[in-house]
Amino acid sequence: MMHRRHLLGATAGLLATPAIASAQTAAAWPARAPIRLVAQFPPGGLVDTITRLVAPPLSAALGQNVLVENRAGAGGVIGTDYVAKQPADGYTFLMTHASVMVYSAATLPRLPFDPIGDFTHLALLVEAPSVLLVRGDSPIRSFADYLQAARTRPTRYGSSGIGSAPHMLGAMLAGQANLTQLDHAPYAGSAPAMRDLLGGHIESLIDPITTNVEAMNNGTLRALAISTSARLPAFPNVPTFVELGFPALVQTQWVGISAPRGLPAPIAERMIREMPAVMRTPAIVTRTTELQTLPRNPIPTGQDFVNIMTSELATARQVAQRYNIQATS
Repeated sequence: MMHRRHLLGATAGLLATPAIASAQTAAAWPARAPIRLVAQFPPGGLVDTITRLVAPPLSAALGQNVLVENRAGAGGVIGTDYVAKQPADGYTFLMTHASVMVYSAATLPRLPFDPIGDFTHLALLVEAPSVLLVRGDSPIRSFADYLQAARTRPTRYGSSGIGSAPHMLGAMLAGQANLTQLDHAPYAGSAPAMRDLLGGHIESLIDPITTNVEAMNNGTLRALAISTSARLPAFPNVPTFVELGFPALVQTQWVGISAPRGLPAPIAERMIREMPAVMRTPAIVTRTTELQTLPRNPIPTGQDFVNIMTSELATARQVAQRYNIQATS
């Protein structure tokens, strides 16, 4: 019996070893470099911009090199799926974007990952509203002019693609305002849509504000409405859809940070502690203010971030069903 007790005790110790080793590894994290921040869109866009802003102060906070890695394709699905399938060891993180986790999830027939269950969601960092834009020389001078045009003659709004957040916003506007002549013109991204707007091939564009701030300031573009709940101090003359009579048209596209499912709690807790401080660094505050990407105060972390994502995904699915919006992969 004595030998049996010793054998059982030794076996129990062996069974506990992986858990103990995992806890020790998490406690020592980060013990090596690099830590990868994966941006699932090409260089130059909102996600890439925020990723490159975050990397240096996060590196300083963690004491290890943080490397930005762009894995673009399929509207962000390729990079997102890549991170979902990486080890949950604290050395690969995703700059999560609402366009994938909410809008693609709501409108694509299938995704190779579960946007909620296949990740450890850590923090929502910034969010960007959408604006309804026309050319600076357009005869459409106001939102009232826009409604009149879209009720009386063929009028098109461009977006970054079928099932995108701007597409959903335009569909809701057309439905709620009874704009029978308003048609959607989908593009493979904002850049080609902007080219057609400036070239006179479409009358309007719904797009995140971040890439349009300079053109709005210099008069190349005129913003008719914005999808925030209150006017932006930087653009006090641009009314909100809410004050124009469309209270449901409040929409932002956020960027957050997530890891593969099963990230050890000590690593998750460390990241949740660090990210609000990272977002308060002067370089990030200055640049995000210039881009009109709005941080929430306080920054939603952990389960609060998950709750926001879950709620927005449910709403987006309802909108997609009501307006028959289905994207293609």
